[in-house]
Amino acid sequence: MALMLADILVVAHLLFVAFVMAGGFLLARWPRLLALHLPAAAWGAFIELGGGICPLTPLENHFRVLGGGSSYGGDFVERYLLPVLYPENLSVPLQQVLGGLVVLVNLFAYGWAYQTWRRKQAA
Repeated sequence: MALMLADILVVAHLLFVAFVMAGGFLLARWPRLLALHLPAAAWGAFIELGGGICPLTPLENHFRVLGGGSSYGGDFVERYLLPVLYPENLSVPLQQVLGGLVVLVNLFAYGWAYQTWRRKQAA
């Protein structure tokens, strides 16, 4: 059961990362999503720019160890999703580049959403 919880956390973590990176593009269609996306994007940028670690990471590892597994095994989730979340050569400078990418992508997405909202109001 603990290994399954760890796998669920990895999937949730990956979905959160995807939301942080691409969620801003959903704002053109669902503007109220801003209340969820802005704090998520700020958290993602804060963690990356600060060289920190998301609290989900130790929780995932705890469940893996509790279930008798290791942090990196051979099932689908561990083989394909963990390397996306935890690249082998992840360093603080690389995290800062990724944090900058989070900020740039979201600035672009918010600008695009804003232009879309303006066009809808003008129509």
